[in-house]
Amino acid sequence: MTDLSTATGGVTLRAGDAEVTVDPERGCRLASLVVGGTELLRQGAQYGSFVMVPWCGRTDRGRFRNGGELYQLPVTSGPHALHGTVRNVPWRLVRQDERSAAFHVALTDPWPWEGQVTQIVELAEDGSGLTLKLGVETADVAFPAQAGWHPWFARRLRPGAEDVRIDFAPEWQEERDEDHIPTNRRVEPRPGPWDDCFGMPMGVDVSLTWPGEMSLRMVSGAEWVVIYDEQTEGVCVEPQTGPPNGLNSRPHLVTPIEPLETSTTWTWSRLG
Repeated sequence: MTDLSTATGGVTLRAGDAEVTVDPERGCRLASLVVGGTELLRQGAQYGSFVMVPWCGRTDRGRFRNGGELYQLPVTSGPHALHGTVRNVPWRLVRQDERSAAFHVALTDPWPWEGQVTQIVELAEDGSGLTLKLGVETADVAFPAQAGWHPWFARRLRPGAEDVRIDFAPEWQEERDEDHIPTNRRVEPRPGPWDDCFGMPMGVDVSLTWPGEMSLRMVSGAEWVVIYDEQTEGVCVEPQTGPPNGLNSRPHLVTPIEPLETSTTWTWSRLG
C-alpha cells in the first residue's frame, strides 16, 4: 500500500493534474482540492468540504421524534443543532491507494443510537473529476438519519478575478422562517443571495463557473441542495438527502438491512 500521508496527517490522492487532500483528524473533510495548480476550495480549519451526518443543516431547537419518543440533541448554532456529529471528530483510514481512500467513524453519543459512517473519496483515473460516497449503518436499532456534504468553494480563484457563477434549475425552494427552519411550504425559486434549500427531484445538478478559468459540475442522486453565497470569500453548494430540519420532516430510516447511502460526483474543466 502506497504511503500518501502528508506531514500534517492528511491523506493526499493524485490523478492527472488533480490532487485532493483529506484530513481524517478534522472530520474527514476535504482540506484541499487542487486542479492544474489551482485551489478550488476555501482554505481554513472550518472550511474545505465536510460531511453532514446524521443530519444536515439545522435541526429545530435540537429536537426530533422517532416514533413517539422525543430526543434532544446538543444545541450548537443559536437555538439549533447544526450539521450532525461527525464533522469535527477523528475518522479512521481503512483503505487507500494512489487515487482513492476509504474512512470510517462510529456514531456514538450524543447521537442516541450506535452506528457507523463510511466515506469513500475517489479521483477519476484521468484526474477530470472526484466522486464522494457516504454510507450510514446502524449497529442494531433502526434510526432516522440524513447525509450530505458541505463544500466551501473559493469565490475567486485568484486576487482580482471575477466571482464564481452558480447555475442550477431547481423545481422549488423551501420557504424558511426567521430561524432558517423550513416551513414545509414550497415556493418558486427566488433570486440570491441565498442561504436556502432547493428541491431537485431528478437529482442535484449544479454548475459553478469561474469565468475564463474553471468550470465544475456537481451531480448527485440526492434530491435537495443548499446554496449559501452570503460570504465574500466562499460559496457553498451542499447536496443532501433531505432539507434542513429533515429529521422531523423527511427522515430516512436506517435499518440493519437498509443503510442510508448517497454519493456526489464533481467534474471539472479549465476554460480559455
